[in-house]
Amino acid sequence: MAYARALSQGDPAAARLFMRRNLPVILGLARRLLGSEAEAEDAAQDVYIKVWRGAGRWQPGTARFDSWVGRIAINACYDRLRRRREVSGEVPERADTAPLADRKISASQTAQAVREAVQALPERQRLALELCHFQEHSNIDAAAMMEVSVDALESLLARARRGLKQALADEQSNLLSGLAGGAHEGES
Repeated sequence: MAYARALSQGDPAAARLFMRRNLPVILGLARRLLGSEAEAEDAAQDVYIKVWRGAGRWQPGTARFDSWVGRIAINACYDRLRRRREVSGEVPERADTAPLADRKISASQTAQAVREAVQALPERQRLALELCHFQEHSNIDAAAMMEVSVDALESLLARARRGLKQALADEQSNLLSGLAGGAHEGES
């Protein structure tokens, strides 16, 4: 692919095209996997450097260029998560997704609860969700990026959905009661 070759040779136009096409995708993936805007930006820079240095080694026919870049982004995030665990010596705490039972939950609180529930999923399930639902990759492309079979990807997605459903079950009842309460208030 001429684009990959131009990128590996330091062509400024190819670099701009790469950033325009891939930066939003890489940042979104990194934000969800790492849970930190600053760390996501650092990871995106790492990915850019790795792609720039390795673009000449990418082989057409083995994987789509975008899938290859996605795999580099995933690995960069996993490396950061591994280093984070090594520094702390323990697995990071999971976010507390307990619902607020005594008051209505605002839209921003609900969004936060969903983000926390997604963040609390195991890494591979979170990655599968990110690629298929948030980045809108096909199951085939996402499986290639994760280096798993399509069946394994679909299993990860099913477990992630079950985990989210369970984690957000209490949230759902609070939302519904909040909506019902708001409807009755407007009728009086």
